[in-house]
Amino acid sequence: MTYKETTEYLFSQLPMFEKQGAAGYKEGLYNTKELDRHFGHPHRSYRTIHVAGTNGKGSCSHTLAAFLQECGYRVGLYTSPHLKDFRERIRVDGAPIGEKYVVDFVESERGFFEPLHPSFFELTTAMAFKYFKEQGVDFAVVEVGLGGRLDCTNIITPVLSVITNISFDHTQFLGDTLAKIAAEKAGIIKSGVPVVVGESLPETRPVFTAKAAEAGAPIAFAEDDAEVTSARPDGKGGMAYATKHFGTLYGELGGIYQAKNANTVLTAIRQLTATGTVCANDGAHSRTTGEAAKAAFARVSELTGLMGRWQKVRSHPTVVCDTGHNVGGWKYLGEQLRQVECRKMHIVFGMVDDKDIDGVLSLLPKQASYYFTKPSTKRALTEQSVKAKAQQHGLCGECFPSVGEAYEAARSAAGPDDFIFVGGSSYVVADFLTLHTAD
Repeated sequence: MTYKETTEYLFSQLPMFEKQGAAGYKEGLYNTKELDRHFGHPHRSYRTIHVAGTNGKGSCSHTLAAFLQECGYRVGLYTSPHLKDFRERIRVDGAPIGEKYVVDFVESERGFFEPLHPSFFELTTAMAFKYFKEQGVDFAVVEVGLGGRLDCTNIITPVLSVITNISFDHTQFLGDTLAKIAAEKAGIIKSGVPVVVGESLPETRPVFTAKAAEAGAPIAFAEDDAEVTSARPDGKGGMAYATKHFGTLYGELGGIYQAKNANTVLTAIRQLTATGTVCANDGAHSRTTGEAAKAAFARVSELTGLMGRWQKVRSHPTVVCDTGHNVGGWKYLGEQLRQVECRKMHIVFGMVDDKDIDGVLSLLPKQASYYFTKPSTKRALTEQSVKAKAQQHGLCGECFPSVGEAYEAARSAAGPDDFIFVGGSSYVVADFLTLHTAD
């Protein structure tokens, strides 16, 4: 098979939550353990950091990987979903897994895994862990796919667990209260393994505290002793952070929500260094931990390939996309859009069917022109249904059958001093970035 044929096989033949929703979700770890046993438990060959949470886990995972790279370590990074190419999910030192490796893995292992009927994510996780071992990584930063307790990444015993925050998402799987969702995320807490919680709520803190006590896991709440003391836009599309122990950091990632992520990451870095797990002088680079952190924040996209976080893709008009896709994420995105100074705002917007669409729509700015659309996934809400819901929230616009057509309409209508935002779903951003690259 060619690489294209192989990825089409993975996407079409294996149950895939991102395409099918509930029909593509497999609860339980049986298949994962069978695959892990077959490949000789490869994740035991390197140290891991496990990252869960409702929002921010992608940004935090990439920034932690960038930090470890800047310390001189060889670093694997496993994240989801991908935006343009399957290979984005599995990286070593920022470089995506090779096409040939993906093809060879599927062709050589089909005889074993097809009788198991694994999900897409189960097989991809096994591929990532095996690849990291063969690449000789020192660390792997592993992002949870969905939840935590029953997620197939949860076979690892990390050196650090990170839970970014909790808000309502995937309630049909994780529970209909914040406490229930927190309990699922807290399932990544392991015996004796330190855990950093980025943000907590009155409903979630007792859940984390109890689980950590039960597991004998030291727990740190990043908000209790905030490392970031102030944050402001740096004038270049990123953020400037004043910190307690790292001086002034310039974060390449824009978005006011990144201040919370920065606080979580810096607390995690302090935990890793305080325990002696990470030392900048252990790796190939001779530098201090603070220098490594500054370099990581300033170059995270270059170092890791991160996309879709308040990503500016062109000027005149300014075009920004962001993968925020639930109420927790849109609390920040809605506020940031209201702060944008422009002649007129255009918003290309679509959602999928398992999100709180009314909650998200209530947070969108009313003084904007909307281009309602649907991403290329079976889970997409139709553009007509999104428009109908949006009208109930006082949002006005027209319908377009694809993200590309919606964006082109926005481009045609926008003047050079206007602002275009593309988002509402990770899949909207994926379609957009597949069609358009930075100018």
